[in-house]
Amino acid sequence: MHRHFILFKPYGYLSQFIYELKRKKKLLGELYDFPEGTMAIGRLDEDSEGLLLLTTDGNMSELVRSKKVEKEYYVQVDGLITPEAIEQLQNGVEIGLDGGKYKTKRCKASIVTEIPDFGARAKKIRDERHGPTSWASITVREGKFRQVRKMTAAVGFPTLRLVRVRIGNVYLQNLKAGEVLEVSDFQLDN
Repeated sequence: MHRHFILFKPYGYLSQFIYELKRKKKLLGELYDFPEGTMAIGRLDEDSEGLLLLTTDGNMSELVRSKKVEKEYYVQVDGLITPEAIEQLQNGVEIGLDGGKYKTKRCKASIVTEIPDFGARAKKIRDERHGPTSWASITVREGKFRQVRKMTAAVGFPTLRLVRVRIGNVYLQNLKAGEVLEVSDFQLDN
């Protein structure tokens, strides 16, 4: 019987259970007593937060990583993001990837007017004295290395905070950073 979990990955944790290199890193196993064989489906960078699905079922992992499943991110950016920048994001932008250039696929993007209550981040973002920040929602079906961060930088609004809020029909809900919810199944269909 496979087990499935929804996690709000906090800032500063790796999306894995084992880290072989010398430096001490925070790993998922420190957050909850997961059963043996639990794996993260996809990953979030160490400095990204939000929805991470974990499972003991390897087949489920393949399904989620397929291009069919939407992943939605709330991104806090440096400056007040413009409708023009949002339109550029929607149409795809050129980012650096593996030493070359890559044009991202069309995606959904919008300005978020109501600031989400994700709680304070473990590491302070920066002071408002350095100028205003704003939030945007970006939904992609692909997941290139640090793609969303590279996309906002490409349109002139570097990412300060990135929180994944949805994978398919699985939402972050009201989880707080570090909280885990065991679920019977992931309802992924978009």
